This record gives sequence, C-alpha cells and structure tokens, in this order.
Amino acid sequence: MGLSIRAYARHRGVADNAVRKAIRTGRIVPEKDGSIDVAKADAAWEANTDHTKRHDPSAMKDIDPNAAMESVRQTLAENGRAPQGMNSFTQARTAHEIAKAHLARLRLQEKKGQLVNKDQVKAQIFRLGREFRDAWVNWPARVSSQMAAELQVDEHGLHMILERYVREHLNELGDAKLDTA
Repeated sequence: MGLSIRAYARHRGVADNAVRKAIRTGRIVPEKDGSIDVAKADAAWEANTDHTKRHDPSAMKDIDPNAAMESVRQTLAENGRAPQGMNSFTQARTAHEIAKAHLARLRLQEKKGQLVNKDQVKAQIFRLGREFRDAWVNWPARVSSQMAAELQVDEHGLHMILERYVREHLNELGDAKLDTA
C-alpha cells in the first residue's frame, strides 16, 4: 500500500494540489486503491516534469529587489519608456520584453555578419600588427646590401642606419592605442 495524496505531497515538498494536478494531467498514476507508490510516482514525476518551468524560491534569495528595480528603470529609460505610472510587475515585464527583443536583434545581426566578436578582432589586429612589425624589422637586412651597391656606400654602415631609423619609426607607431569604445 502506498501513501495518501497529502502524505505524498509532504514527501515531495509540494502542496497537495500539485499532486492532484499531477494525477489529473497524467504525470503520475495512482494505484487502483487510490494510494501512491512512492518509487513509481517519483520516477514518473521526474520523467514528466518540465524543469524549465520549475520555480525555485531559493534562487531568489540572492536578488536585491532595489537593484532589480533599478535595472528595470534603466532598461525602460534606455528605450524611451517612462517607468512612472506602472506597477513594478508591469515595468519588469516590459523591460524583460524589451531586453528579449534587443537580444534577438543582436543575434540576427550576428548571424547576418553585421556584428563581430570584439575579442577576436583585437586578437587579429594584434597579430597583424606583429606581422607588420616583424616584416619592417627584417626589411633593412634584406635591402641594405642592394641599396649599398646602388649607392656605392659601406653596406654595414647603411644596414645599421636603416635599422636604427626603422626601429625609431616603429617605436613611434607603437605608441598608438586601439580605441575599443
């Protein structure tokens, strides 16, 4: 013999109405005598429950209501909505819908190739900058002998002068900063 509806509700830590609803919707099946077999009902409850709709009050304990409402006000203000005159639930729901629409628009722009990952772009710019720097640092060694022959000057001296001026120029260019705003 199994548990009564109320006893099973206590076992699950839910209201007995939740157990009645689970029976009515077919999430769990009671025994022929109306009692509930705990092992079968627990397995059926877990298998037939949509955990995305579960309300977990313990998850709400870390939320600061004032910070949450300030976030709602900021979202509404950024989108030209006046937060006055509405109750807090309506404000929060409106802010939530605005944020969802904004995220959907960003995802669409990203899929269309209109948005790029900022970190990837910075890494690529850094890599390209390093490649250009390395090419310039090696340039005097490649061309100094040809230039010395054309100008009929000392090859080593020309190489040292070219290298010094290239490094000075690269140092000037190295002071530039990437604007990541």
